[in-house]
Amino acid sequence: MRLFSSLALGLSLVLPVAAQTIHGGDGITLPPPPSVLASPVYDNYFGTKIPDSYRWLEDARSDETRAYIDQQNAYTARYFQQARIHPHVVEALDPLERAPRWTLPIQRAGNYYFTKRLPGENQASIYIRRGWAGKDERLIDPAVLSRDANTSVDLADVSRDGQLIAYRVRSGGADETTVRVFNVKTGKTLEDTLPAGLHWSVNFTPDGSGVFYTTTNSQGSLLFEHVLGTRVTRDELLFGREFRGEPLGPIDLFMSQVTDDGRYLVVNIERGVPARRVDIVFRDLTKKDAPFDVLVWSLDSRFSAIYAKGAWYVKTDYQAPMGRILKADPGVLPDAWTTIVPEAPEAIESFSIVDDKVYVTRLKNVVTETSIYTLAGKPAGSVPHEGIVSSSGIYGRTTDRYGFFSVQSFIQPPTLYRLDATTGKREIFAQPTVPFDTSQYELKQVYYTSNDGTRVPMFIAGKKGLPQNGTARLLMTGYGGFNVSMTPTWNPAYAWWMEQGGWFAMPNLRGGGEYGEHWHQQGMFEKKQNVFDDWFAAAKYLIAQKYTSPAHFAITGRSNGGLLMGAAMTQHPELFGAIFCGYPLLDMLRYQHFEQGVHWTTEYGASDDEKQFFYLLKYSPYQNVKKGTAYPSVLFFTGSSDTRVDPLHARKMVAEMQAASSSGRPILLHYSLAGGHSAGVSVDQKIQDDADELTFLWTETGGTSAAK
Repeated sequence: MRLFSSLALGLSLVLPVAAQTIHGGDGITLPPPPSVLASPVYDNYFGTKIPDSYRWLEDARSDETRAYIDQQNAYTARYFQQARIHPHVVEALDPLERAPRWTLPIQRAGNYYFTKRLPGENQASIYIRRGWAGKDERLIDPAVLSRDANTSVDLADVSRDGQLIAYRVRSGGADETTVRVFNVKTGKTLEDTLPAGLHWSVNFTPDGSGVFYTTTNSQGSLLFEHVLGTRVTRDELLFGREFRGEPLGPIDLFMSQVTDDGRYLVVNIERGVPARRVDIVFRDLTKKDAPFDVLVWSLDSRFSAIYAKGAWYVKTDYQAPMGRILKADPGVLPDAWTTIVPEAPEAIESFSIVDDKVYVTRLKNVVTETSIYTLAGKPAGSVPHEGIVSSSGIYGRTTDRYGFFSVQSFIQPPTLYRLDATTGKREIFAQPTVPFDTSQYELKQVYYTSNDGTRVPMFIAGKKGLPQNGTARLLMTGYGGFNVSMTPTWNPAYAWWMEQGGWFAMPNLRGGGEYGEHWHQQGMFEKKQNVFDDWFAAAKYLIAQKYTSPAHFAITGRSNGGLLMGAAMTQHPELFGAIFCGYPLLDMLRYQHFEQGVHWTTEYGASDDEKQFFYLLKYSPYQNVKKGTAYPSVLFFTGSSDTRVDPLHARKMVAEMQAASSSGRPILLHYSLAGGHSAGVSVDQKIQDDADELTFLWTETGGTSAAK
C-alpha cells in the first residue's frame, strides 16, 4: 500500500490544558502553560491512521509558529526568574567554561597551526606557532570578522608550504559555513570565498594554487576544484551525480583528502549516516585530467584509507566487525589484500600512520588503548595511558616525524601532547589550567545486565567518599546510536554537577561502537528498543545500588540522545525526576523529510517502508505521549540555527506533552534564537545555556517525586 497524507476536515478546537497550577522545585509556581491550537492532520500509513494535532507547528516561518515560540519562551522565562540558584550556577560555571582551550595542531613546514581560546574570550582564534619553542601568534580573530559574538572560525586545511590557511566561518550553531583563505606571509585574507553551505572537506591542491572542496545539498554531494583568484561560479565539478553508471543520490556524502605526498586526490563516498557502505576512489594528480580509479567499490562495509610510502593501507569492518587493517591493491578485491593488523577482541576506533609507524586506537571495555605497528604489521609497542581516560587517535602525516594526541576524562581536563614517532617521547603541547581539583574525585566503571541478559558497561563519577544512600542527585547522559563510542571526556557542566555533590553516570548503550559493528547493529532499525532498554536497566541499577532515587534522578541527552530522552519520558516516566531534551529527534514518522534527516534512514529506517513504519511507530516519542500520564519535569532545548535536526520536533512535542501531563510538573521549551546543533556559540551564550540546563535539572531533582 502507498503512503499518503490528508488534511483533517476543518479546524479543531483549542486543546484545553488542565487548569492547574504548575509546581516546580524549590517553591517555583507557574500558571498553566499557554493554550495551543490542536488542528489534527491524519496520515494513513498502510491502513493505519495516525493523528498529528500540531502539524501546523512544522512551519517555522508562519506568524502563528513565531507567536507560539514567543509565548513558550516567555513562559520558560517565568520559571527561571524564580529559580534562586540560577545566578550561583552562572557564577560557578564561569571559570570552568572560560578556561583556555586548544585544538590539536596541524604541522606544516616546521610550524604549528591550531585554534586557541584564551580566558575572557568568547571564541577561539586561529594561531601559528613558528617552531616548537616559538610564541603563539594570532592569525585570525573571529571578533574582527563580526560583531556577533556567536560567529566562530575553525581550521579546515593548511597548504603544504604553510603559507595559506583555509578556514570556515560559522554563524551560531548552524552546520553551514563559508570558507575563506588567509595568506600567512601577507597577513591578509584573499577575496576568494566559498558561499555558505555544508562543506564537509576542504583541501589545498598540492601546489597551493586552489582548493578541492565538497558541498552537499538536497540532491546529494559534489566535489569541486576552486582556483584561487577566480570566480566560484567557474569552479570545476570533479566528481558527483554518478560514477560508472551508478547514480550518487541524496544520502551519499563525500569527504575528500589529498595524500600527504601530494600525489592523489582521494574521495570517500559515505552512503548515509552512519554509512552502510563506504566506497573509495582516487585520482592521480601528477597526470593531467586523469580519471578516477577505484580502490574499493560496491561492498556493504566501511573503509578508510591512508596512502603511505607508496602503498595503500585500509581500515575496514569487511569480514571483521571489530575492524582490521589491510594493505590494499587497487586492482583486486579486498579478499586478496594483505592483513597488516588482524581483527582482535577489541574494536578499532581509528588508525593513523606517522612517519613509518602505524598507530591503532582500540577500546578495551571502553577504555582507550593505543598500539604501535610497523608498516609490515609487526608489533612495535604502545602509547601508554594511565587510568580510565579517553585518548584521541594519533594525528599526524605519513611524511612527518611527530604526531599529536589528547588525553582527558570526566574528572580530568584535556592535555595535548606531541609524540615523537622515532623515539616514542611525548611532550606537552598545551595543558589548560582549570579550577577543578581532580584529586577530590573518582571515576569508576561498573557493569549491569539489560533486560535481555546483555552485559552493559557504565561509567560513574563523583566526589570521593560520597555516600550511596539514595539521597544524592544523579545526572545521567547517553547516546546509543550511529556507531558512536561514548568515552569519558571533559565537560564543564558535568564538573559543576559533581562539585555540588551529585553523581554523574554514562552507560555505554547498544547502538554505539564500543564493541564493534555488532554492538552498533544491536541498537539500530528494528532493534532500537534495545538502546532504550539498556538505558532503563542502567537507571534501575543506579537506583537499586542507592546512588540516587527517582525523585533525585536527572537525565540529559541531545540529538540522537534527545530521542533517547523522548523514549525515557514516554516509556518510563516514573524512573526520573527531571529531563533535559536537547536538539531532539521525536517525530520518527516524519523526521526524514526535514533538514538532514534523509541521511539517517540508514540508522533508523523510514515510515514509508511498511515494516519500518510499525517499529518506528512503536517507539516514536511524539506518537506515544499518553494523555493523563504523570510526566516528570522536562526542559526541551532547541534553536533556530539548528540546521541538522529540525526544531519542529521540540515545538510539536512540547505542545503535546503540556496538553497530556497530569503531574503538575513544568514542561518547558527553551528556544534559542542564536544557537544550533553544531558548536560555535559564544562562551557567554554557552554559560547561560548550560546554567539554564543545570539550574532546571538541579532544582527539579530536589526531592519532589515526579509521579503523583
